Amino acid sequence: MKKFATLCFALASTATLADEGMWQPHQLPDIATKLVNAGLKLNPNSLTDLTGFPMGAIVSLGGCTASFLSDKGLVATNHHCVYGSVQYNSTEDNNLLKNGFLAKSYKEELPATPGTRIYVTEEITPVTTIIKAGLGSNMTGAERYNSIEQSSKSLIAECESDKKYRCSVVNFHGGLEYYLFKQLTIRDVRLAHAPASSVGKYGGDVDNWMWPRHTGDYGFYRAYVGKDGQPADYSSDNVPYEPKHHLKVNKSSVDENDYIMVLGYPGRTNRYRTALEVENQFTWTYPQAKNYREEIIDLIHDNLALGSDARIKYESTLASLANYAKNYGSMVESYNKGTTLARKQSLESELSKWISEDTSRQEKYGDALKGLNSLIKQDQQSQARDLILGYMNYSKMLSTANRLYRLSLESKKPNVERKSGYQDRDIASFEQSMKAVNRRYDAQMDQKILLAMFKHYIELPKAQRLASLDEFFNIGKNHTADQIQTKLTKMYLTTSLNEQNSRLSWMDKSPNDFANSDDPFIQLATATYAERKAIEEANEELSGNIQSFRPKYMEALIAYFNSKDLPVYADANSTLRVTYGNVKGYSPQDGLVATPFTTLEGIVRKDTGITPFDAPKKQLSLIKEKQYGEYAKQDLGSVPVNFLGTLDITGGNSGSPTLNDKAEFVGLVFDGVYESIIGDWDYDTKLNRSIHVDIKYMLWVMEHVDGATNLIEEMDIVE
Repeated sequence: MKKFATLCFALASTATLADEGMWQPHQLPDIATKLVNAGLKLNPNSLTDLTGFPMGAIVSLGGCTASFLSDKGLVATNHHCVYGSVQYNSTEDNNLLKNGFLAKSYKEELPATPGTRIYVTEEITPVTTIIKAGLGSNMTGAERYNSIEQSSKSLIAECESDKKYRCSVVNFHGGLEYYLFKQLTIRDVRLAHAPASSVGKYGGDVDNWMWPRHTGDYGFYRAYVGKDGQPADYSSDNVPYEPKHHLKVNKSSVDENDYIMVLGYPGRTNRYRTALEVENQFTWTYPQAKNYREEIIDLIHDNLALGSDARIKYESTLASLANYAKNYGSMVESYNKGTTLARKQSLESELSKWISEDTSRQEKYGDALKGLNSLIKQDQQSQARDLILGYMNYSKMLSTANRLYRLSLESKKPNVERKSGYQDRDIASFEQSMKAVNRRYDAQMDQKILLAMFKHYIELPKAQRLASLDEFFNIGKNHTADQIQTKLTKMYLTTSLNEQNSRLSWMDKSPNDFANSDDPFIQLATATYAERKAIEEANEELSGNIQSFRPKYMEALIAYFNSKDLPVYADANSTLRVTYGNVKGYSPQDGLVATPFTTLEGIVRKDTGITPFDAPKKQLSLIKEKQYGEYAKQDLGSVPVNFLGTLDITGGNSGSPTLNDKAEFVGLVFDGVYESIIGDWDYDTKLNRSIHVDIKYMLWVMEHVDGATNLIEEMDIVE
């Protein structure tokens, strides 16, 4: 199979607007002039080599990005990316979230949350021709969906014949193109260092998405392998992984207007969605999802005492819920203030006009938008039900029972025919997720969350509810939440799925064992499975039909953009991307100008001694005494804490290394400003700003507050 290094989209334009765009490595030669003009000193072609420098030092954590900072597998990422592992190792008597954690030797490092992985991308292969070879114009949606899925599974199986790799087939431009990603998978990941939350989460949810910011959002893992240098499961005999490349750390940091770039794995953007999708997302989905998240947050806050063992178990969940709740609310606010929908509607009007001006374009693209929107409307008809069922999965008992029963059914099939998540390649991860349940589960809290979602469920029209679920809980006209609560209480008292050994034993049981079980959550999973499976199949039929229109719409849109010399880059989809720009402030509103740096003194001014503005006393003392060490920035007269950049980022970029013009490490990107939250849907050059933790602040805290000199000595530090 032919591999590529510099293949670019045939339809991709070389034009860009300011620093907009999350570029695939192979596209960089096409925007080389832009990169050089922005200040890049490296040859842009060097960034296309995935196994060379610096790409070989960039890794994915499967939700966050990270990078190697030493030849002994030291991995730098955000504090909020290692937060789950810190929480997993915390107890009421040894609260690492509060106190921070530092291993002064390899032996002191702690295992990360079970299932934590480090993925090193080594190859990206275009496979569009292979995926589309089995597609026919007369296929049903389900046939199209299954054809794509089976072709993808076959490619993945071949790619993973060497068990040290994890492979995936990812679509770009809504299925216009497909690529096979091959990633070395490191399975033994350990926590090396995380500052106290009063540093790593300073400002908490109050400062989230805000500027000025003073957050030390950094943490460190270490990658381990077997003595043969190959990926291996956790063992005390394992040794630190020695990557082919790691980043040098430039402790001089950056100045205003300096070139910076971020290499990472941005999660998802939606800049090419239709006006119909945009309007629904901002007027229904985000407001509704925000309400559900805030309801769960309030339940946890109201029922679990801060610092208690039960509360510690939910701290990671809380952080995620709060982050997205604020994100959704802020995006809705930005949407209501702006012209996103009007401009999207205008674009579609212009696109339709452009298509109508040419007969060949009419024949090729004429039905693309209309056909796509018709299918989107179908999907929206069940969105209320689907959202509630999705939030019910915050119940560990419900989701665990459903997953275990599905595993018993899928295990009866040939491996290649099983659903993703239940194949042989997934079993180790599945088992680790079963082991991790109790560190993020409290029975009373789990029940309260599930009951809260049931209260919303019973308000749905009967036609939208699941008959099997209604029957199990005897939900009828006069049924009340109190009656559901009574049944749930009995279920939580009698289930054995709250015990690790029980969960693990169910992984090996047959569907018949499940059918004969007296465990109430197992009974619920089996009783509702047929109906849940029918919903899944209906969604696959719809998805398959959408896959026949979305690529056609995207092809038309890209052709139109090219005709106007406008930028063309694929929406983010958790694959390796490069985004570039400069250190720069901005004007968030008339009469206000935000400078690009914050300093240590800002921490003192914000500090109240109460979470989330409760900096460590040692840190406050050092600042007041102006004990900057060698990390002060002359023009600031202090140590820089955070800085702004013009980079185009989104979720998943968290933990991405911020690099200077020579690809040296100068910090970590961890957030965006309030005004750029809507950037997942609508990019604004003037207001889009990324927020980075400055390397000077990282090193200052590590050396003078936490005493992490062993890690500093391990890095290659330059000036």
